[in-house]
Amino acid sequence: MLLLIGYVIVIASTLGGFMIAGGNPILLMHVSEFIVIGGIAIGLLVIASPASVVKQIVGDTIKCLKGNKVTGDDYLDLMKLLYEIFMLGRRNGLIALDEHVSSPEESSIFNKYPSILKDHHRVSFLRNALRPIIDGKIKPDQLQDLLQSELDTMEDEAHQPIDILNLVGDSLPGIGIVAAVLGIINTMASIAEGPEAVGEKVAAALTGTFLGVLGAYGFVNPLGKRISFLHKGELAYFNTMAKAISGFARGLAPIMAVEIARRSLEETVKPDADELEKTLKSLNSSSAS
Repeated sequence: MLLLIGYVIVIASTLGGFMIAGGNPILLMHVSEFIVIGGIAIGLLVIASPASVVKQIVGDTIKCLKGNKVTGDDYLDLMKLLYEIFMLGRRNGLIALDEHVSSPEESSIFNKYPSILKDHHRVSFLRNALRPIIDGKIKPDQLQDLLQSELDTMEDEAHQPIDILNLVGDSLPGIGIVAAVLGIINTMASIAEGPEAVGEKVAAALTGTFLGVLGAYGFVNPLGKRISFLHKGELAYFNTMAKAISGFARGLAPIMAVEIARRSLEETVKPDADELEKTLKSLNSSSAS
């Protein structure tokens, strides 16, 4: 929602200032310029991007429009889930986790936390992190390196759509110049039509430059930055998960493993330490009863 609000502010400020200066917004509506600039920008995106990255850009844009982000409640659900899993593993042995990790959709623990269960990526990362511990295929001190390798790959993948959007944004002023040059060519070809026709075509050519610069700095580059923040929040979520699981694998008590993860969070989403401890202990009590 904030993305849409920002775009509305950009458009309203641009058109408002133009109208206050005596301009007519209709003068900016040159379909040919929109086609040239929009078409070249889309073509550039398609040329530079694999199909998977194009889909990721579309998906990330939709998330930004919807205002999707990792909230404090998401982190609280994660810590509660991890604590329950860790407690079960400590009480009944790691083999007891196998049924929950193998079929999370049938797990009594996972089903308590739909914010995690409904997200395939979150469930997949959690399963992949816990599976080596359960199978005993890796030493506890090696797990952190394994998870960090996966996090690094996720970070690299997250940068791909941002890099493409930055490329398109940086290219838009130049694309606007291309549209302007095409307009000037049309202008020079119609000089014989008189000053009125020439003036209209020059205005259309200048509109191309205007649209290129506005598209870059008012829309595409800010979108890339917004997606960057979106990915940063998502990566922080997985990093929190990795820290807790690594701590548990090294032999930390469940509550301490979760506490390490809590301390890695930004203040805006970090649960209060005392309230989190009370919440986790209440989970322990209800499980015991």
